[in-house]
Amino acid sequence: MTYNVYIVKDAEEDLYELYRYIATYDSSEKAEKVLMKIEEACKSLLTFPLRGHVLPELERIGVLEYRQLISNPYRIIYEIKESAVYIHSILHSQRNLSELLEKRLLR
Repeated sequence: MTYNVYIVKDAEEDLYELYRYIATYDSSEKAEKVLMKIEEACKSLLTFPLRGHVLPELERIGVLEYRQLISNPYRIIYEIKESAVYIHSILHSQRNLSELLEKRLLR
C-alpha cells in the first residue's frame, strides 16, 4: 500500500528555520544536502510508515499515535491516519521535545 505524505505548516516552518540556520552558520550547499537527506527519509514513509517508533516522551504518558523517524541528527515526528502520513515536526535530536510541544499546543 502506498500512503500520501503531507508536511503540516509547523514542519514546513521547521525546515525553513533549519535551512536558514545551516546556510547562515555553515553554507547553503550544506543546508541543501541536509534538506535532501530529510526529504529522502520523508519519502520512505510513502511505503513503510510503521518503520518509525513511538516517541518515548509521549509513550510515557500514554500517547501512542505519534511516531518518529531519525534522519541523524534530526527527528521527523509524524502521525499515520488511514492512508495518510502527516509530518508534524522536524527537529534536531538535542532539542527539548517537551518544551516544543508545550509551545505549539499553547499557540
